[in-house]
Amino acid sequence: MQIATTPGSDRYVITVSGEVDLATSPELDTAIIAAIESGTASLAIDLTDVSFMDSSGLGVIVRGLKRCREADKDLDLVITNERVLKVFGITGLDQVIPIHDSIEDI
Repeated sequence: MQIATTPGSDRYVITVSGEVDLATSPELDTAIIAAIESGTASLAIDLTDVSFMDSSGLGVIVRGLKRCREADKDLDLVITNERVLKVFGITGLDQVIPIHDSIEDI
C-alpha cells in the first residue's frame, strides 16, 4: 500500500493505492489521525487506486468517520473500483459516508 497526503486548510486529501488489509491498515489509520489533527475543515480519502480492502481497512475508515464527527469535520471518500464499492455497499457504509467518483466531485 502507498499513501500520499495533500494537506490543505479547507480539505486534507489522503490518496491510497494498493491493498488495504490487516498488515497495511495501521498506516492508513495514522494518516487519518494526522489529517484530523492538522486542523483542516474536511478530510477526503481517495481510494481510486485501491485494489483490495478487507474488514480491517473498513474498520479504519469507520474509526476515521467517528473521529471526524467528534472533531466536527466532514469525511468524503472517492471510490471507483467496483470491488471496493461492493464492500461498502454490502456493509451499508455507502449510506453513511458520502462516496464520489473523483476529488473534483466533492
